[in-house]
Amino acid sequence: MKGDSRTNGGVTSLTHLPQKGSDTPQETTQATPAHLVDAVLIDETGRGEKGYYVSTSTLIERSVTRSFIEEMERSLKRAHSNIVLALDLPADGPRRLVSGSTHILQAVHPYICAVKINRQLVLPVGLFPRVQRIVESIHELGLPAIMDCKINDVGHTNRAIAEFYYKAGFDAVISNPFVGWREGLEPVFEVAEKMRRGVILLVYMSHKGAEEGYGQTVYDAKTGKRMPQYSVFAEKALSWKADGAVVGATFPKIIGEVHQILDDRVPIYSPGVGAQGGKIGSAIKAGARYLIVGRAITRSEAPAETAKSIRDSANRYLE
Repeated sequence: MKGDSRTNGGVTSLTHLPQKGSDTPQETTQATPAHLVDAVLIDETGRGEKGYYVSTSTLIERSVTRSFIEEMERSLKRAHSNIVLALDLPADGPRRLVSGSTHILQAVHPYICAVKINRQLVLPVGLFPRVQRIVESIHELGLPAIMDCKINDVGHTNRAIAEFYYKAGFDAVISNPFVGWREGLEPVFEVAEKMRRGVILLVYMSHKGAEEGYGQTVYDAKTGKRMPQYSVFAEKALSWKADGAVVGATFPKIIGEVHQILDDRVPIYSPGVGAQGGKIGSAIKAGARYLIVGRAITRSEAPAETAKSIRDSANRYLE
């Protein structure tokens, strides 16, 4: 079951990747540290039965006893930060984008709890192997990786999209509930459950035009009531058992309304702090659990100092 909280019963030895020319995994005789539990071989699909997975060449620590929600909460507490870095860099060549991403990650990782990557990085750089390697670097820094792909197509295409991003190592994908459940996002949730990953739903975006779609008033056939589209999507986040909901930090009133629906069962991720005018305190006080911050950090002349300042400001409002 997605989000299963079963406990793990013991420590196994770490299984290494096969040696060149051999199809057989090599078992280590060294004692495995207590925190490396149930490690497995990463196969060519990027899947692992339990424990460690993301790429075909690297074993990454991730306990299957935690859901994505729990992984994020653990990362927040470990880093004392609720800042998700949106790794949005100015357009450039593939090599410079990769090196720039690596430089920023190394500088700001102590002040963030996760990293979000958008298609503006994936498209020029390529998912395999470059973005996959960036995801490996994110995991090596102890951070979850979120793919902001806004999945929004028919079911069989959505399934393929989710599988590719999960196989590249992403811990969660962002999806658009406008396409519905049946032959829409249901396959994405099926893949997420099978591969033990997360799904975050778009509920209300951070740009001004979001009201034209997410803010329209709709008729709910089930209740016979008229309600905002974002309220419908918030309820879907609950009924579909999503791992998060995106609501722009630029709209604290809507964050508050969505939080009333979700309570603390589905955490709210709020983009738009900084470059789009979203305010840290307003978003958190309204109910945002995580703040997604991109250009304010990535285009700063001093990314580490900026990330630390944003982290410290946010911490003043966290419980």
